[in-house]
Amino acid sequence: MKLRHVLAALAVASALQAGGALAACDEGEKVVRFSHVVAADGHPKGAAAAYLAERVTAELDGALGMEVHPDSSLYEDDEALEALRAGNLELAAPSTARFDAYTSRLRLFDLPFLFRDEARLQKFAAGEIGREILGSLEESGLVGLDYWLAGFKQFSADRPLLVPSDAAGLTFRIQDAVLSRAMIESLGATPKVIPLGKVRAALEAGEVNGQENSWSNIFTQGLHEVQDGITETNHQAFVYVLVTSRAFLDGLAPDVRDRFLELVEDATRHANERFGEFETGNRDAILASGVEIRQLSSEQRSEWIKAMRPVWDRFAEEIGRQAIARAEAESE
Repeated sequence: MKLRHVLAALAVASALQAGGALAACDEGEKVVRFSHVVAADGHPKGAAAAYLAERVTAELDGALGMEVHPDSSLYEDDEALEALRAGNLELAAPSTARFDAYTSRLRLFDLPFLFRDEARLQKFAAGEIGREILGSLEESGLVGLDYWLAGFKQFSADRPLLVPSDAAGLTFRIQDAVLSRAMIESLGATPKVIPLGKVRAALEAGEVNGQENSWSNIFTQGLHEVQDGITETNHQAFVYVLVTSRAFLDGLAPDVRDRFLELVEDATRHANERFGEFETGNRDAILASGVEIRQLSSEQRSEWIKAMRPVWDRFAEEIGRQAIARAEAESE
């Protein structure tokens, strides 16, 4: 790698670790703006975005330069999808829950207690049905490039949660998604949509009693510090969709587009090999901070599964019963 490429890559990494965005583009290069809502450092998506930016900066020098905007510093996720369609953004990676307005099929990944573990989730996402679901975004002008996995969600509240009835009457922060709303309502609780960056303040103020999130989001946002412990439910897969627009891809020269897509593929492989390290490390950090992580017995877990099963029945038709059956079979 040429020295100027190395220096550019180091500059991108330094800026991202500082939580900022860097215009690593020379005059005449097309700017690739990547907006996301999580921390730039200590988070699997933040690390994956930085890795992709480094590779693009180093290897497509003269054609493309990449800016990464973490921590909702440019757009919230729902705004980012519209910005992609309007040509005001080139890359985003919202979770599957954010795509309600564009396809109902990505809701499969949000069905509670569908995937038994990360290996089975990864196998399905990379398989035939997973790729077909990703392609369902094309009709809206968006292009799903790939899935970036981020583990599973855990529940927490201002009191212990061991059985579904413990959640009854509480208010939980959710992402803006109809399936998320239905899942919380199945517990006899009230859902409330709040952007990720404002969740801690809402918990501190008592605006909501609890939340559900990955270990990495819980730790990097400091949510564990304002909750009465975390219950390790692993109740819902957390999957990000790396997405761009058809207009952006079609506007690239063929050789640049091909190399860009190769770099995306490499960054995806890198991200999906490492997300478990972030999740384990952030879980360990939460535990080391003195916060209690509660384990469910097999009987308690069965109660949660039973309470949330109506969510499957409600959304099965629009998601696709065959796809759900395939995901179940691959998770056995």
